[in-house]
Amino acid sequence: MLTTLGRLSKCTISSVANIFLGQTSNIINRTGDSILQRAIVQPFRTMTSNVPEPAKRFKDDHPSAAAKRVKIGTHDGIFHCDEVLACFMLQQLPRYASAEIIRTRDTSKLDECDIVVDVGSIFDRERHRYDHHQGVFNESFRTLRPDLDVKWDIRLSSAGLVYTYFGEEVLKDILQNELGLEEPSAECLRSVYKKIYEGLISEIDAIDNGVPMVESGEPRYNISTHLSARVASFNSRWDEPTPEPGCLERFEKAKAYVGLEFIEKVKYYASSWWPARDIVLKALANRVALHESGEILELEKPCPWKEHLYQLEQEQKLVGTPKYVIYCNKENDWRVICVPVQPASFVCRKFLAKPWRGIRDKELEQVSGIAGINFCHQNGFIGGTKTREGALKMAIASLTAPEEA
Repeated sequence: MLTTLGRLSKCTISSVANIFLGQTSNIINRTGDSILQRAIVQPFRTMTSNVPEPAKRFKDDHPSAAAKRVKIGTHDGIFHCDEVLACFMLQQLPRYASAEIIRTRDTSKLDECDIVVDVGSIFDRERHRYDHHQGVFNESFRTLRPDLDVKWDIRLSSAGLVYTYFGEEVLKDILQNELGLEEPSAECLRSVYKKIYEGLISEIDAIDNGVPMVESGEPRYNISTHLSARVASFNSRWDEPTPEPGCLERFEKAKAYVGLEFIEKVKYYASSWWPARDIVLKALANRVALHESGEILELEKPCPWKEHLYQLEQEQKLVGTPKYVIYCNKENDWRVICVPVQPASFVCRKFLAKPWRGIRDKELEQVSGIAGINFCHQNGFIGGTKTREGALKMAIASLTAPEEA
């Protein structure tokens, strides 16, 4: 956290302290210019031409090295999550770390900015203008990054635009400063880059552009605690005085809040989610040795496995083959998880045996004939037992159990 906040202005650090007092008590004691040492703009790096064709699109990302302070422009008035996050991401880069944020709709003032986000009705990569409100704008992560071969076709917000063009560099900088990863592997960086878009940026893009969660009809419930809603709460309320034009106090508080969540997402996907891939790889390699069907996987420890499994089984041409995953949750507690058809779905490729569902302990032992079995969810997507042998028996028996039994 120290390295993260080292890049923020003194005003921002004070704002973070107000929001996360318990987490920042040791930070706000650091006063003076030393706090801002990492915010000094570093010498600009030059881009070489020996880069893959898709990457050539990202040339000339560096503002002029003129003596004037670099400026990031965005609109004034009520702020939203997309431009707040866009500004935060830009300020993680050395060339924008000490940039002044100008909040205005005055075209003449925006013209003086080195980069403009979420205002101006212009998307022009060469001029570093990243607005998405104009009617002719229909770009998505998929259209601007066809080299990634991704499915996400949601219209981009300013956060999505900045992430598309600067995200990989931002991630490398964060991983270096937060986790000490001097040079993450290309595969790791690319996977985390896509995962951050899927797990955070796409939601912000959709909400800012008013993309409905369902194609028709009203959703059965509303989610009011998403990041965009939390950022909105930093704006002044209707019964409070309207801030002066260009005022940054509330904006900086929101930026600090968004930034901490963004940093934690990056750290999680790089240091926790990505290493789990090796565990899933090993489970796939050992699946036939575990059971002749090859449809049961054993994880050496609990980990985030679903998305890795879907990707790896595509690479290995095993789509749909794994049906069950078993692992030791803790001592005398083994789990059997049915592989869902999609990561967030409760519809599974093969459920646990129907006669077991909703039964526990001794009764379940009698019905199943498996010693130590102690529960099976009423929907049949998860079950438990005391031993590895019991978990394997549960999976094997369910493989051949009829769904309508």
